[in-house]
Amino acid sequence: MSLPRFSFGVGDRFAHEAAAQLAAFEQLASQGVIAAPVWNKSHREHTFVGSEPASVREAAAAAVAARGWSHPWYVDADHIRLETVDGYLACSDFFTIDVADAIGRPAQASDVEAFLARHPELTQPVQVAGIEAALPLSADETRRIARHFLSACREAGALWRHIDANRGGPFVTEVSMDETDAPQTPPELLVILALLADEKIPVETIAPKFTGRFNKGIDYVGDLAQFTREFNDDIAVLAHAAAAYGLPASLKLSVHSGSDKFSLYPIIREAAGRSGAGFHIKTAGTTWLEELIGLAEAGGDGLELTREIYATACADIDTLTAPYAAVIDIDRESLPDPDTLRSWSGPELAAAIRHVPTHPGFNASLRQLLHVAFKLAAKQGSRYTDLLVANRDIVAQQVTENLFERHMRLLFLADRPSGASA
Repeated sequence: MSLPRFSFGVGDRFAHEAAAQLAAFEQLASQGVIAAPVWNKSHREHTFVGSEPASVREAAAAAVAARGWSHPWYVDADHIRLETVDGYLACSDFFTIDVADAIGRPAQASDVEAFLARHPELTQPVQVAGIEAALPLSADETRRIARHFLSACREAGALWRHIDANRGGPFVTEVSMDETDAPQTPPELLVILALLADEKIPVETIAPKFTGRFNKGIDYVGDLAQFTREFNDDIAVLAHAAAAYGLPASLKLSVHSGSDKFSLYPIIREAAGRSGAGFHIKTAGTTWLEELIGLAEAGGDGLELTREIYATACADIDTLTAPYAAVIDIDRESLPDPDTLRSWSGPELAAAIRHVPTHPGFNASLRQLLHVAFKLAAKQGSRYTDLLVANRDIVAQQVTENLFERHMRLLFLADRPSGASA
């Protein structure tokens, strides 16, 4: 199974917003750009919310049928591992194989030397079309890279073969290496792709760790010029590796925690337009925040519950933020006191959460805290989901507007004449 040129991950933690999300893809399609929705939900999120993997496909399929979506769509077993994959085999057709924990695990010296023997072309500088200077590889450098990444690629191979043997149908394969400390350079990415090709994995998309910070639900923090060079060089490396090692010609980059990275979207759009490459953007679950915005705007019980969730999050901030320490930056001094926040109107609270950085009421720290507080809504059970149903229209408006106006326009439509096709 191969992905279309453009695909866009959408999280729906409480399985209520698939139709509203799909409406944004319809608006994009009406502008001449087809992007495949990929509904994703990690095992950790299922555990926190108390949901089952099949619920993601059920909600997505219902929305696709109700709205008559005729283009490709997928359900992603997000950040899956061997110990958790079996529950996703029947209901997923996109598997994000997460091997970040195996990066740096020393490989056997004999396995490293065997890799070098199979790939003498990687023991010297490699000229890649689209990159001015040759990639500075040598026997020693490639040996270092292989020693660092070979175990992770072997683990990816074992998991891919398990899925292939047990799923009973085609699926999309993504390999994720982003949740680690150091970014992968373009030369490292080339060696990684050769390692994955040796494992016979038909990788459709790979998620490297890029330079800079990709915090949950807020904009990119880093050097835009450096990211531009890196992203364009990575595109060139992927095209080279696909041709050299028999990987899918549609192989593309995946940007994880890619939602709300507004400063990067023009860079990604320009790189895709120049090279003809595709890309996959994986969201960071901000649909849950749009639900809170809608409930706050609705007032009444929805506003009251949003205030309660914030107060509880402040009281339990250390527990909530610990699993996300590497991908959030919360300035606790900028968090409003819960008693103060209780005096805010619904529109004031909505403006603090909504990711419009130019709005004077926006509060990035409050947004990040609520981003990781979704388990508090899950503990409310039907109280929370009943409010989503009761306020369906205003919540859906926030979800659709966020995806189309703040994300898809920047990624796909800016600087294009009205009605132009991709």
